[in-house]
Amino acid sequence: MKLNDVLFVDSLPTLDLHGYDALYAQIKINEFVKDNYLMGNSNLVIVHGIGSGVIRHTTHDTLKKNKLVVDYQIFAGNVGMTIVELVAKDKKIVNKKGKL
Repeated sequence: MKLNDVLFVDSLPTLDLHGYDALYAQIKINEFVKDNYLMGNSNLVIVHGIGSGVIRHTTHDTLKKNKLVVDYQIFAGNVGMTIVELVAKDKKIVNKKGKL
C-alpha cells in the first residue's frame, strides 16, 4: 500500500522509540525494518514523538539509508509518527557481501 493510502495505523507493525537515545534508536529501527521485510510486511509505523526532534531526525536519516525502505513520511494524523513503505519481499535486496 502506498503511503498516501494509509489512513489507519492501528493494525500496522509499530516501533515506539520513546526513551531511546539516537544510537539505540538507529539500531532498533534497522532491526525492525529487516524483521518486517522478512515477514513480508509492506507498511510500518515508527513512533518517535515530537520533543526536540532528535529521534525524528535519527529516524528519517536511518530510513533514508536503509535499502529496504521505498518511502517514508510523517503521518498526517500524528506528527510524532512516521509511516514507512518497504520494498516488496519478492524483490531480494542484498549488499555486496550477499547479505540483507
